[in-house]
Amino acid sequence: MTKRDLVIRISEETGLVQQQVQDILQKTLDVVSTTLAKGEKVELRNFGIFEIRVRKARTGRNPNHPGTDVPIPERAVVRFKAGKEMREAVSKLDPSKAAVTDASSKADDDAEDAEPDSPTPSANPSA
Repeated sequence: MTKRDLVIRISEETGLVQQQVQDILQKTLDVVSTTLAKGEKVELRNFGIFEIRVRKARTGRNPNHPGTDVPIPERAVVRFKAGKEMREAVSKLDPSKAAVTDASSKADDDAEDAEPDSPTPSANPSA
């Protein structure tokens, strides 16, 4: 589902003009982004929590030159933790019907949660 899909659906369900919905949705996303950029967390009850986590500095490997160590500096990343209602709704989903588009997204999730001393997954070509 895209932002445009959200606008259309909310517009249909509320009777609001799509431009109004677009403006409200964009303002909401802007506020979430600026709040996170200040290092603050955003908690949306029954939906989830967006927060900033700091990934420790670590040593990576250059896949084109495996013997070469590459220092990866400490950096801030956004983490999302689903709320209780969302977790429960998603847990009822039949895994065979889930819209999983790419196995590399699992590798990205694992990389963010991995301990700094653990081996790093291969580089994501879309990054």
